[in-house]
Amino acid sequence: MTKIARIEPIPIQYPDPNDFGTIRRTVLVRVETSDGVVGWGECIAMWPEACKAVATIIADGFLPLLQGDIAEDIDAAWEKMRRHVFWYGEGGIASLAISGIDMALWDIRGKVAGQPLYQLFGGLQHDRLLANASSHVNKKGEAACVAEVVGFFEAGFRSCKLGFAKKGESNIGGDPDTDVSFIRSLRAALGDEAEILVDIGNGVRWDADTAISVANRMGEYRIGWYEEPLYPTDDAGYRKLAANTSVRLASGEREFTEAGYRRQMEFIQAIEVYGVDPARVEGITGFRRVDALCTQHGKVINAHAWSTAITTAASLHLSLASPNAEIFEYKPFPVTVQDDIVTEKLWHTDGWAYPPTGPGLGIEVREDVVRGLAF
Repeated sequence: MTKIARIEPIPIQYPDPNDFGTIRRTVLVRVETSDGVVGWGECIAMWPEACKAVATIIADGFLPLLQGDIAEDIDAAWEKMRRHVFWYGEGGIASLAISGIDMALWDIRGKVAGQPLYQLFGGLQHDRLLANASSHVNKKGEAACVAEVVGFFEAGFRSCKLGFAKKGESNIGGDPDTDVSFIRSLRAALGDEAEILVDIGNGVRWDADTAISVANRMGEYRIGWYEEPLYPTDDAGYRKLAANTSVRLASGEREFTEAGYRRQMEFIQAIEVYGVDPARVEGITGFRRVDALCTQHGKVINAHAWSTAITTAASLHLSLASPNAEIFEYKPFPVTVQDDIVTEKLWHTDGWAYPPTGPGLGIEVREDVVRGLAF
C-alpha cells in the first residue's frame, strides 16, 4: 500500500472563449504518494477569494490530517476529511476542498491498479454517450445565436445544452418572448431530431408562473429538459412548476452534498434530471453516492464537465459507469484548460463520447502548463 506524501493545491486562472473571454478560476490538486505516484483532482471554487480559501483548507487542514495515510483507502480519507470540517463543512468551501483530494486519490488508485476508473466503479454501463455541445448563448442577435448552434451539429455534435443570460452580446435570457422565439427558430433550423436542452441559468429571475409559461411554450418545440428556471432553493416554486408542465425539469448543479440531493429527491420531488459536479460534490466518492440515490429514485444524472480536463475526465468515467446518464457535455470552443494542460485532449468521435483507456483518470497532466496558469 502506498502512502500520501504530499498534497498541493494549485489555484489557476484562464480566459475562456466559451464564456465570452471571461476569466475563470479553479483550484487543481496534486497528490503524490511515498513511491512517486501522482494523482490530480479539481475543486471548482470559481471566485479568487474562494480559491484562496479552498487552498488554505487543503494546505493547512487536510495535508497534516492525511499525510502518511494509505492513499488507496479513499473511503477512510473521505470520512476523515468530512469529520475534520464538521463545524464549517456540510457544503460550501469545505466540500470543494474535499472534492479535489478525493478525485486525486481515485486517480492514484486507478494508476496503482493499472485500470481506468470506470473499471473500479464496476465497469461500463454505456459503450458510448451522446456528445453534447454545452454552450452559452452570447452572440449578438438571434440569427447569430442560431447559426452558432447549427455549427455545433455540423461539427458532429448530436445534442446541445444552451445557457441563457450569460456574459456577452446576446439579449437572450430573461425576456420570455425573446427566449421562446430563439428556441422556435433553432428548432426550425435544426430539424425535428436534434436534441435541445435549455439551461435558464442564474442570470434569470423568474417567478413560478413565468417559468411555467415559458416551459410550456418551449415544450412545443420538444426541448429535452428545462434547467434551473427558478432559484435552486425555491422549493414551492419547483413543486408548482412540476405540477403544471410535462417538460422535464433539471437542477442540482449548485448542490454540495449527498444530503442535499437526498432532500431534493425525497422532499421536493419535482426534479427529474440532476446536475452533479465531482469537483464540487465532495469528489468522485460524493458523486457516486448521489448516483446511487438517482438509481433508487429513478432519476437521470448529468455530470458537470465545464471546467478543466481533470474534471472532464472524472465526469466521463462516472457517466459511462452510471446507468442514469444520457449525455456527456463538452465545451465546443478551444480553451487552454481542456486542450493544453493534458497531452491528449478529451474529445468526442463522430458525436459520441467513448471510454478513455488509460489508468486512473486516463489523462496525462502537463504540469508545466498548469503552473504557468497559477495565481
